[in-house]
Amino acid sequence: MTTETARPEHTNYVHGYSDAEARRLGDQADTLVELLHADTAYPAGSRVLEAGCGVGAQTVHLLAASPGVLLTAADLSAESLAQARARVAEQVPAADVVWHHGDLHKLPFPDGAFDHVFLCFVLEHLPDPAAGLAALRRVLRPGGTITVIEGDHGSAFFHPDSPAARRTIDHLVRLQAAGGGDGLLGRRLHPLLTAAGFTGVAVRPRTVYADGGRPALAEGFTLRTFVAMVEAVRAEALAAGLTTPEAFDRGIADLRRAAGPDGTFHYTFFKAVAVNP
Repeated sequence: MTTETARPEHTNYVHGYSDAEARRLGDQADTLVELLHADTAYPAGSRVLEAGCGVGAQTVHLLAASPGVLLTAADLSAESLAQARARVAEQVPAADVVWHHGDLHKLPFPDGAFDHVFLCFVLEHLPDPAAGLAALRRVLRPGGTITVIEGDHGSAFFHPDSPAARRTIDHLVRLQAAGGGDGLLGRRLHPLLTAAGFTGVAVRPRTVYADGGRPALAEGFTLRTFVAMVEAVRAEALAAGLTTPEAFDRGIADLRRAAGPDGTFHYTFFKAVAVNP
């Protein structure tokens, strides 16, 4: 494995870079691997770019499904890349990976350097996702594919319903927007990819639904992925004057009820695949 370095710019990751966030990302990836990645596999020898690989939570599943690919994993955070390298070394030690530290808008690779581009939960953190897609299209060969996965916090609904919980989720959406991101980006994938010049754009919703009959999913997704993500912005929401401690904590408590034996929780991810003509 080799590493290339560059100076990172533009940090808008609302969730932060704590150890707890790294664990949350791992829990999310492991819980959703079949839902999000079952139909993603690349032939051995393919040159694949994972843009925004983060701590490698998705990387290990990408590599496991596509043995023999030549993967370049890029991220803005040197700390996240170090965690990704360690995760891959532990879980997929035979993988052929080039690690690139830098801004995906300024990739140092020639035009058409990759056969496939993959990014998961990245566009939502970019101030200009269209510009990010344009930069990625440049390094994708003609006829190559791009796969993009994004969530949409507006798709969350649950039982028992709770105005307090919905307001708490909205604090996350507003904080992400204030930082230049978009927690509702999933619904925009088709127009974004089309405007960036990709063709054959196909977007498919991937729905997570947990109830009392699916306790493992309620634990892995509702609590350890979604509620943990919302709960992590408590300090920021309070500092921004969006809420009070009591109101925020009430919303989190109500969200947790959705993971109980009598609760239900629904969320939709959007997965798009498109071609560089």
